[in-house]
Amino acid sequence: MSSVIFVERDGSRRVVEFADGESLMQAGTRAGVDGIIGECGGSCMCATCHVYVAEDDDGKLPEPDSMEADALEFTALNVRPTSRLGCQVKLSAALDGLTVTVAEA
Repeated sequence: MSSVIFVERDGSRRVVEFADGESLMQAGTRAGVDGIIGECGGSCMCATCHVYVAEDDDGKLPEPDSMEADALEFTALNVRPTSRLGCQVKLSAALDGLTVTVAEA
C-alpha cells in the first residue's frame, strides 16, 4: 500500500497509508492528523484541509483548477506557492511518499 507523510504543526511526522483515489483530506482525517478537518466534506469551500506540498514533490501534482485556486485565494490563510487543498488532491501510487505540511492556522 502507498503512503503519504504529513508534517503536523508541531513538527511531528505521521506516515499515513492510503488507497488509490482517496483524497489527501480523507487520508488525513481518517488518520486523525491534527489540523486536517475538512469541515465542508471535500467540497472545496472551507480550506480546513489546507496543506503545503514539499517543494521536491510540488511538480508531482497537477496545477489547482480554478475552483481550488479561488478557494485558496479567498478562503485560506497563509497561502504559499505550494499551497493545496487536501480535498482536491487525489492520491495514487504515483504519489507514494508525498510529503505535505499542515498549513499554519
